[in-house]
Amino acid sequence: MTQQNRVFITGGASGLGRALALRYARDGWRVCIADLNDERGNNTRTELATAGAAEALYRHADVTCEADLQAIADELAQAWGGLDVLINNAGVAQAGAIDTVSLSDWEWILNINLLGVVRGCKVFTPIFKQQGSGHIVNIASMAGLLDVPRMASYNVSKAAVVALTTTLEQELMADGIHVSVVCPSFFQTNLGETMRATDPGLIKMMSKLLASGKLSAEQVADAIVAGVAKKQVHILPHVAGERLWLAKRYLPHALYSRMFQKSMKGMKPRSER
Repeated sequence: MTQQNRVFITGGASGLGRALALRYARDGWRVCIADLNDERGNNTRTELATAGAAEALYRHADVTCEADLQAIADELAQAWGGLDVLINNAGVAQAGAIDTVSLSDWEWILNINLLGVVRGCKVFTPIFKQQGSGHIVNIASMAGLLDVPRMASYNVSKAAVVALTTTLEQELMADGIHVSVVCPSFFQTNLGETMRATDPGLIKMMSKLLASGKLSAEQVADAIVAGVAKKQVHILPHVAGERLWLAKRYLPHALYSRMFQKSMKGMKPRSER
């Protein structure tokens, strides 16, 4: 099927989701974003139209509700005749030592970061199968490939997204569907707005690290769009993060561990130093 340049992005009203939406809009795509913040969503929709989107839509949707995503899938199948790229971007962060994080916080982050992605894949895969083409893009994190201390729940949620993606890449290949996972390191985004942590120092630390990221959300979005065009399975926008991942895969564990611990210096909140 000829690509018609149609993209749907969850969490598309701010941060990386917004940057991706604007990037596709500038290329003249039809862009639909979903979010929980209606004010931001409507403002972003206006920006998308101004940026050059062939069509710009905003829909209120919660990725923890399969019915919300199904309603959008049904609408786009009817109005656009299908979809070319699905970007499961919506996510949250949680930090704390393993013995301080409540099970309710584990359930909260897994329901959004993991099951939110599962729901998106489940709902839109039938459309892709019917048309014999499509590309699923799941936004994970370098935290899903590495092992950042005091971030167990976040790491696990993102590692599961990596596993889901590589599984679906094999499962859906025969249907003409491509699947990519994006694993960026720290970059300038608004993830800290909804972050939960057992120690206020962890929130301050993470906000500082996000703000100090060498790449902007727009630069990460550019890397993702380029990776999708090349049909890459793993899209790693940060060179330093990719090097650490390769070191973890190929170096003796003791040597990698020393390298990783050195790279993590300064990541402890003051209360733990």
